[in-house]
Amino acid sequence: MASEDVLVPPDRVPRKKAPLVAGGLVTVGLGIAAVLFITSRGKETTDDAQIEGHVSPVAARVSGQVKRVLVNDNQRVKQGDVLVELDDSDYAVRAASARADLAAADASYHAALATLDLTKKQLDANLAIARGGVAQASAISGSTQATIDQASADVAAASSRLALAKTELARTQKLVDGGAVPRTELDARLDAVNQTEAQLSAAKARVVTAEASRSNSSGTTEAARGRLLIAQAVPEQIAVAEAQVELAKARVDQAQAAMRQAELNLGYTKIRAEVDGVVSKRNVEPGQIASPDRSLMALVDTREEWVVANFKETQLNKIHAGQRVRIKVDGFDDATLHGTVESIQAGTGSRFSLLPPDNASGNFTKVTQRVPVKIVLADQKLELRPGMSADVTVYTE
Repeated sequence: MASEDVLVPPDRVPRKKAPLVAGGLVTVGLGIAAVLFITSRGKETTDDAQIEGHVSPVAARVSGQVKRVLVNDNQRVKQGDVLVELDDSDYAVRAASARADLAAADASYHAALATLDLTKKQLDANLAIARGGVAQASAISGSTQATIDQASADVAAASSRLALAKTELARTQKLVDGGAVPRTELDARLDAVNQTEAQLSAAKARVVTAEASRSNSSGTTEAARGRLLIAQAVPEQIAVAEAQVELAKARVDQAQAAMRQAELNLGYTKIRAEVDGVVSKRNVEPGQIASPDRSLMALVDTREEWVVANFKETQLNKIHAGQRVRIKVDGFDDATLHGTVESIQAGTGSRFSLLPPDNASGNFTKVTQRVPVKIVLADQKLELRPGMSADVTVYTE
């Protein structure tokens, strides 16, 4: 029987090369794993990172209509530059009114000081006059008493002379009746009695007059003492005048504060840049109404940027402050920046979000959380902008 080629179905061809291919793939896989292990050892990497910087919102501090806008988008400005001007007419009037109120309050204060000084001088003078009046009234009272005593003495003397004159008249009457003395002697004795009676009546009248004067002087003394008591209330009257001075001073301080506030509001009509930076997101136009609750634009401070890298919570075990960092910014393909880990946020990003998750709500799904890590740049040779994406590698060893 002639020999024939035996045909073997393809599925029954010995696969002698299959083990070699499988072994090669395993070898390549192990090699890749080894390379990845070696290259990733001592490093923690994330592509969830972005450039951050200071972004200062610009808003009006007082309400008003926008008169002029002096800057454009992406314009670089310096601290203190005027960005927007508001219509200042109302605020200028208020400032002028506040200055006038301050001038009036200051005048009232100086008037109160003058009144206090005058009050002190007048009260001292009134006190001296009242004391002099009391002394004068007392002197008059003493003089009146002396007059009364003198008049009383004159009454007593006149009474004695009258008694003597009457005795001599009676003796002369007997002598005349006996013819021992002439009738003229009797007339002389009678005339002496009449004169003595007149002197007695005059002395008694002087006593009555002096007593009346004493009553009048007593009233004068009491009045003088009353005026003295009023004048002696000096401390109370001075205290009232001093209180008026303090009140006037308080009004001056109040007017000064009001004027200062009015001048500040007038100055606030010129909205100035608080920092050096670049104008961004300008949304203000002349004619619109500006208010403190509405942002007019933002200023981006390009002098200082940093990187915020959001690492998985499983990566934080070996990351700590002070470790060196390599940063590659997506916008600059060939550039590599270097930095240092400055700090790690105290909570995860989701915990500080607007609506933090509530894991106790019953529909819990475990998700690996990310924690922001702040990285400061060692060199800032690129023109970075907040919000740019970056890849970050932290060298943990």
